[in-house]
Amino acid sequence: MQQADRMQSIQPFHVMALLARARELEAQGRSIVHMEIGEPDFVTPQPVIDAGIQALRDGHTHYTPAVGMFALRERIAAFYRHRYGVTVDPQRVVITPGASAALQLVMAVLVNAADEVLMADPGYPCNRNFVYLLGGIPVGIPVGSASAYQPTPKQVSEHWSDATKALLVASPSNPTGTLLGEQTLRDYHAITGAQGGSLIVDEIYHGLVYDGQAATALAVSEDIFVINSFSKYFGMTGWRLGWLVAPHAHVSAIDKLAQNLFLAAPTMAQHAALKAFDEGSISILEARRREFQQRRDFLLPALREIGFDIPVIPDGAFYLYANCSRFSADSYSFTSRLLEEAGVAITPGIDFGINKPETHVRFAYTTSMENLREGVQRLRAFLA
Repeated sequence: MQQADRMQSIQPFHVMALLARARELEAQGRSIVHMEIGEPDFVTPQPVIDAGIQALRDGHTHYTPAVGMFALRERIAAFYRHRYGVTVDPQRVVITPGASAALQLVMAVLVNAADEVLMADPGYPCNRNFVYLLGGIPVGIPVGSASAYQPTPKQVSEHWSDATKALLVASPSNPTGTLLGEQTLRDYHAITGAQGGSLIVDEIYHGLVYDGQAATALAVSEDIFVINSFSKYFGMTGWRLGWLVAPHAHVSAIDKLAQNLFLAAPTMAQHAALKAFDEGSISILEARRREFQQRRDFLLPALREIGFDIPVIPDGAFYLYANCSRFSADSYSFTSRLLEEAGVAITPGIDFGINKPETHVRFAYTTSMENLREGVQRLRAFLA
């Protein structure tokens, strides 16, 4: 049976093959240090878990509106007001089954077949596939350390064509963890607006910022699409809950799509998420943020000392994007050998685009300090 042509463009996560092999080695009794997984190692804060359990006990097991519970939409709007000093109309907030669903909704609303969407390379690989799924064309903008791995406004202007429909950026970014400043966001908005296009900003790692305060694109304009999630900062990956703040003009269309594509985000997860913004939960999350920063501040100099080139200190998320060319010109082969021979799992650059992926790898510090120290020792021995 023949598959759709689009499947030829959608590439697998290569790290998943490494993860599967790591699990096989662990089943054989091998000790593996996992630094490949982009998921917080902390469990969901207990107040949120308790709220989810209570929601089930109270019988909150039916569908919510497709755009989510209004109480949660209001709570998210209040969060923006409290943390960023930005006023957001709750009617613009759409609750989704994870940030991936939010991105799918935005792309489906904006992208026609053969439309182009600009994005950074290296960047999160699923973003390209969301565009391919709709028959669009993702256009990677090669970025490097000189611009903190973010597209410059000049690059955006140079890559914009008659077929371009939108610019998608991330702050903090995956795999590099770098932030966009408010002025750069304003420059992007001016460029996309002048071209009649849209600006989409992925802010799913907001909250996990270690040096200063992240600027939200919602402070720039009400006609920007902003994506966020309960997965990273809030530690709710398995609950599958995210949100989208959309321009007023697109909310009705997004509601219609959500009804057809997802029906609604998980009800018990929405009830649980109401507790995520309480003072007790935020206190737990801030302690975890500080621990992530300690991990970054340990791992970054350790990797540099070993010989990995990491020219930019990441501002947030939980990744270090490293040049491994001193050790290999084939990052996939390198990560495979590292796993088999040293028991350390990291992500090859090939997962993040076509901009020098063979000489780059990503380390995730989503594991304990004890495991990070062990991983560094194994790296030193393997690369000695």
